Amino acid sequence: MLSNQIFTVALGINDPWFIQDITLDNETKRLDIHVSFRRGAMFESVNKGFPGNHKVYDSKQKTWRHLNFFEYECYLHCRAPRIDLGDGKTELVKPPWAGLVDGFTLLFEAFVVQLSMVAPVKSVSELTHVTDTRIWRLLEKYVIGARAQEDYSDVVKIGIDETSLKKNHNYITLFVDLEEKRTVFVTDGKDHETVERFAADLRRHGGEEEQIEFVSADMSPAFIKGVNENLPKAEITFDKFHVIKGINDAVNQVRIEEVCSQPVLRKKRFVVLKNNANLTDNQRIALEEIKLSSLNLKTYRALRIREAFQEIYQIAETKDDFEKLLRKWYYWATHSRLEPIKKVARTIKSHWDGIVAWIKSRVNNGILEGLNSVLQATKAKARGYRNFKYFRIIAYLLTGKFDYSKINKHYVNVI
Repeated sequence: MLSNQIFTVALGINDPWFIQDITLDNETKRLDIHVSFRRGAMFESVNKGFPGNHKVYDSKQKTWRHLNFFEYECYLHCRAPRIDLGDGKTELVKPPWAGLVDGFTLLFEAFVVQLSMVAPVKSVSELTHVTDTRIWRLLEKYVIGARAQEDYSDVVKIGIDETSLKKNHNYITLFVDLEEKRTVFVTDGKDHETVERFAADLRRHGGEEEQIEFVSADMSPAFIKGVNENLPKAEITFDKFHVIKGINDAVNQVRIEEVCSQPVLRKKRFVVLKNNANLTDNQRIALEEIKLSSLNLKTYRALRIREAFQEIYQIAETKDDFEKLLRKWYYWATHSRLEPIKKVARTIKSHWDGIVAWIKSRVNNGILEGLNSVLQATKAKARGYRNFKYFRIIAYLLTGKFDYSKINKHYVNVI
């Protein structure tokens, strides 16, 4: 016979609660623990309008899924008391082990939340024998509850970037606190209204639009409009990685136009687009062949222009230095006789102030890109998400850095 005392200690059950009975089914690998409360016990109401202890009016049978005991699935059963508040009003008492979601204990919920941070929801569902719909409902409850506790009154530098829910469509915009390296807001779409929604959410979490000093974003007209209309004191820095990506696209376009007449450029896309430090040994040899070619390749000229632009960020120490070097680069690019390079140079000219702003803010979306890659990798493991709601839950769960122990004291002690 199983010892009630052992499980009383293991489950942390205290007066007026006690274990009434335990059944163990070896065939189904199931453990059922029946809990009751002491006769004559009185309970407090969670409603502040009804202070003091109240007598039990009746009870309602409830069941909660708990952490497994070894290979046995464990369930707690209890006739939860309903207390009499007077004037015909009653209230169902929530036992101390009951979780935020009906039918789960707090310990089981903490386990599922932590497990969902390292495994797809489908895998968590299969492991726990709980439907994925219930898992998603649990995760949503925790994300909403923990996020409600967040204080964003000290956020001053944000990064904005969009990512796709599905291939080439259904865009989602992420807002990241660049200093704390955490996602603070996720919304659907990629228009200027995303910034408006961020500003409204910032106010709900103790912040103000005026506190945002720097914004790192790509050169999207929608983001520029949104920041100018909703974050009045924010200075926009156009993310250098997005700017360099635009130049890279121009370099590749030059290669595509030239490859038909220059076979040496075939299958050399990544050789041309990668930074030298990231080249493999074979790619480095291939690049040397391009450099040493007596053909004076347009692609190599475009590559040198891109490298010169990257060097501006490395060697400029002041705003004057940055602008001086950028002007020289612009002259070179616009006189290169390479139309894709000239086009991207004109784009940079039209966004001059936001590019030069980097020398002051020193912010970029590298952190955001890293968080975005985590989400994309998770999306790939899960083979996509059914809708925006699920993607947002995962985005907050993995990159929001929420303190779930504020809503579940057992959270930090599970794994």
